[in-house]
Amino acid sequence: MSAFELPLSSSVPLVDRFGRIHNNLRISVTDRCNLRCTYCMPEDVQFLDRDELLSFEEIQKFVAAVQPLGVNKIRLTGGEPLLRRELPSLIRLLLQIPGIHDLGLSTNGLLLAGQAQSLRAAGLKRLNISLDTLDESRFEQVTRRKGLSQVLEGIQAAREAGYESIKINAVSIRGLTELDAIPLARYARENQLELRFIEYMPIGADHWEREKVFFASEILELLESEFGPISPARNYDPRSPAMDFEYADGGGRIGIIASVSRPFCRNCNRIRLTAEGKFRNCLFALDEVDVKSILRSQQDTHRLQEIIIESVRQKWEGHEINTARFVKPQRTMHAIGG
Repeated sequence: MSAFELPLSSSVPLVDRFGRIHNNLRISVTDRCNLRCTYCMPEDVQFLDRDELLSFEEIQKFVAAVQPLGVNKIRLTGGEPLLRRELPSLIRLLLQIPGIHDLGLSTNGLLLAGQAQSLRAAGLKRLNISLDTLDESRFEQVTRRKGLSQVLEGIQAAREAGYESIKINAVSIRGLTELDAIPLARYARENQLELRFIEYMPIGADHWEREKVFFASEILELLESEFGPISPARNYDPRSPAMDFEYADGGGRIGIIASVSRPFCRNCNRIRLTAEGKFRNCLFALDEVDVKSILRSQQDTHRLQEIIIESVRQKWEGHEINTARFVKPQRTMHAIGG
């Protein structure tokens, strides 16, 4: 038996009470970030000490435990994951695990120009890069830092490195998106990139104002006014959080994650591991399970699997953002993992 072969039957899926099967794992490798985006984190924040973070070997151990339960898709996140040293080593460790065939990474792009080649060489194939605006002043307004030119250099470096998929993620905020959607779409069309808009969600440090959400329907109307008809993509995956569309003129595709106006909870297949080893069955979960103590002990891997299976089974029906019952998580996005 190899290091990654577990005696537990691989037929045991991570399924909850509503029949949703979970195969998509988000792993945060750090809570640190070199931006301070208003919709994500506070300006002043106390970061975790390095020894509180899971080691790469502990992350590999966790993934090796959940892969036989059906997990085959992983995304590395943060904070800003490129701040974690030797990240290509983690990518190689994860790709050694049989059954992990889809590994991506989300980044703000600031450090990407210097790392795009090494990450690609390690086996990374997919990137999601955050970019809300092409205007320098609005970039600083949202991120509370400078760096737009660095992000654009990082995107170009990624294109040159030959990634199979590069997606640009823009948070859709009223007062910004009306100004930035068309320039971003034009930039994506000209550079063969897939642009995705994400409706502004109540997960940041600031008080959430629903009236700031620029809705999916408004985005589509705005883009069609400039680029002509947009239709649902032919190979759209209904389990994906993004609704995918294609330009009728052949200018590529866009995605819209309508977390507020069209929640995708009923098709959710995601689970999360925070940088310090907390397992979360939902982005908006109000509780979480400590798995670091198990990963750092000699306990049988089956105990870890049992905890994960039970947590997924107890997952709630949805986040209830659109009801009076919604409770905002205490953790902000940078501490959970994007």
